[in-house]
Amino acid sequence: MNQQTSPHTGTATIPGNTLLQVRGLTMSYGTGDSENKILEDLTLDVKPGEFVSIVGPSGVGKTTLLRCLSGLLTPKAGEIRVGDERISGPHRDVGVVFQDYSRSLMPWMTTLDNVAFPLQGRGARKGERNSVAEEYLEAVGLAGQGNKFPWEMSGGMQQRVAIARALAYQAKILLMDEPFASVDAQTRFDLEDLVIDLHANLGVTIILVTHDIDEALYLADRVVVIAQKPATVVDVIETGFGSHRDQVATKADPGFQSARARILGILRDH
Repeated sequence: MNQQTSPHTGTATIPGNTLLQVRGLTMSYGTGDSENKILEDLTLDVKPGEFVSIVGPSGVGKTTLLRCLSGLLTPKAGEIRVGDERISGPHRDVGVVFQDYSRSLMPWMTTLDNVAFPLQGRGARKGERNSVAEEYLEAVGLAGQGNKFPWEMSGGMQQRVAIARALAYQAKILLMDEPFASVDAQTRFDLEDLVIDLHANLGVTIILVTHDIDEALYLADRVVVIAQKPATVVDVIETGFGSHRDQVATKADPGFQSARARILGILRDH
């Protein structure tokens, strides 16, 4: 791991090649006097292969932002682009891992069928779907578990299935909505390390939203802090920890502690 004494200030916009581009994103619910503005003028770029964490206090609008990025919500203003294509609904290059894995998996399907299911929409034949599903079940440490049903698995294993399903869709961007919030601490650490390995091995672009500062810093190349009401980008930190991270050593790094204190201070002020 690269040792450092202080975090680097980053930027939400990146000159040159970007995979995901967000410009002036504004989202609100209701109209007139009852309008509740959640996000305002939020701007962000994400490079191909980058891991970006978006951190902010509970209720700030992180899940609303993720749902806009996924195309599940239409913003009131601004635009989101994947490459040169504007997002106007669910996009073939964007996969999502939701927080509530127990509801996102279909209990009447085996884990293999759960992972293979989204590939039907791409016209893949059954043999190909199953082959791809087996490949990604193995990638998340569940080789040979394809005949089990979700309800026969622990919460951590179910979330691994959900991650495998999103990866099997072979999207360029993987959105993760606080995916480890519902598991115990040790399982959470194991899943964090799994995602780091998958990111390094597969090169997929990952955007994680979380309220956990340690998780945001440990996983990401760049941490984007959103705060205020309505929410917008208030700080960006380049982590500089490299691809090889350790739950103890990385979190004890002076740069990690400095960045953690900086983010905590910002969130307390907002």
